[in-house]
Amino acid sequence: MSVPAPEAPPGQPQKAATAAWIGSALEYYDFFIYGSAAALIFPKVFFDESDPATATLLSLATFGVAYAARPVGALFLGHFGDRVGRKKIMVFTLILMGVSTFLIGCLPTRAQVGGLAPVLLVACRVLQGISAAGEQASANSMTLEHAPPHRRGFFTSFTLSGTQGGQLLATLVFIPVAALPEDQLLSWGWRVPFWMSIAVAVVGYVIRRKLTETPAFAAQQATGEVVRLPLAVLLREHWADVLRVIAAALVASVSTIFTVWALAYATSDSVGMSRSSMLWVSALANAVALAAIPLWATLSDRVGRRPVFLIGAAGSAVTMFLYLWAISTGSYPLVLVLGIVTFGVVYSAANGVWPSFYGEMFTTRVRLSGMAIGTQIGFAVAGFAVTFAAQIAGPDGDDWFSVALFTAALCVPPVIAAFTARETAKVPTERLGERDAPEAPQRETVTA
Repeated sequence: MSVPAPEAPPGQPQKAATAAWIGSALEYYDFFIYGSAAALIFPKVFFDESDPATATLLSLATFGVAYAARPVGALFLGHFGDRVGRKKIMVFTLILMGVSTFLIGCLPTRAQVGGLAPVLLVACRVLQGISAAGEQASANSMTLEHAPPHRRGFFTSFTLSGTQGGQLLATLVFIPVAALPEDQLLSWGWRVPFWMSIAVAVVGYVIRRKLTETPAFAAQQATGEVVRLPLAVLLREHWADVLRVIAAALVASVSTIFTVWALAYATSDSVGMSRSSMLWVSALANAVALAAIPLWATLSDRVGRRPVFLIGAAGSAVTMFLYLWAISTGSYPLVLVLGIVTFGVVYSAANGVWPSFYGEMFTTRVRLSGMAIGTQIGFAVAGFAVTFAAQIAGPDGDDWFSVALFTAALCVPPVIAAFTARETAKVPTERLGERDAPEAPQRETVTA
C-alpha cells in the first residue's frame, strides 16, 4: 500500500497549478511555433529543392520527428522524475526547450549550407521532443499530488490550459509574421518567434525553482519507498495501464491534424485561404479551449473521468469531418465556427481530463514514468499522423474525406481505453494505482 501523504501546505496547490500553467504555456509556445513554421515556412526555406507537395511532406515529417524522440526522452526523464523528484525535471525540461528553440531561429537555410540545414533542423527538433517528453508528465504529477483529493481534475487541468495558452501565444505571434512580405518572411521574419524563446529559460527557472516537492513524493523519500528502477516496477505492476494510456493518448492526433495538416490544406492552392485568416481560427479556438478545459475538468470531478473523456474522443471523431468539410467549401465563417466547436469545445473534453485520468492510474512510485512513457508513445503516433495525412490526401493534397476518416479511426483506441479503465475520480490520492482501492469513497474535506 502507498504511504499516506500529508496535506499540502495552504496555497501550495494553487502555486503548483500556476507554475504548471505558466511553465507549460512557455514550453509549448516553443513547441507549437514549430508546427506553424513547418506548415507555412520550412517547405520554402529548408526543402526548397523539391516540388511544393514533396517539400510540404518533408517539412511535416520533421514536425513528427520530435514525437519520435519523445518516447526515448520519456524513458530517461520518467526514471529520474520518479527517482529524484518532480521539481528538478520541470526545471530541466523548460531550459532544454528554450535553448533548442532559440537555436532553430539561428539555423542557416538550405540555400546557404545545402543539405546540412535540414539535418541541423532535425537535431534541434529532437531536443524539443526530449524536453516535451518530461514536461507534461512532471507538471501533471506535481499538480495531482499537491491537489485536494476531490479537485484533482480541476488542478491538473492547468497543465493543459497552459499548453493551450502556449499554442494561442504561438499563433498570435505568427499572425503578424505571416503577414510580412514574402522576401522578408523567408529571410528573417520567421526567425523572430524562435528567438523570443530564450525568455523561456529565464522565466521558467524563476517560476519553478520556488516550488516545493509534492507531499506524496516527500513522504516516499522520508520512508525509503522510492524505487531504484521505476521502469521495472511500472512494467511489472502497471503494464495494462501503460497500454491503456498509449491507446488513449492517440486522441492527440485530433490536435496535430487540426493545427498542422488542416492549416496546410486550407492555405494550399486547392482551397486558397490566407495564412492570417486560418491562424485566427486557431487562435480563437485555443482561446475558447482555455475556458473549456477547466470546466470539463471540474465536471469530471463530479461525474468521473471516463464519461468526460469519452465525450471528447468520440465527439472529436465526428466534428473533424465537419471541420475539414468546411475548409473544402472555402467558407470562412463556416470554418471559424466549426473550428471553435471542434477544437475549442469538443476536443477540450478529452484534453482537459487526461492529466488526471492517466495520472490516477499509477501509484506515486511510478506515476511520472507511467504518464511519460504511456503518453509519449501515443503522442509519437499522433505526431506522425500529420505525415500520414499528407500522404492520404493524395497528390493534390485535397482528399479531406480520407484524412477525416483516418482521424476518426485514430479516435477508436482512446474510446476503447476509456471503456476498459477503472473510474478513479473519488479514490483517495494515497490509494491511487492500487488494485483494491475503493472506487467511490465519501468525499474528503480538504482545505486547498
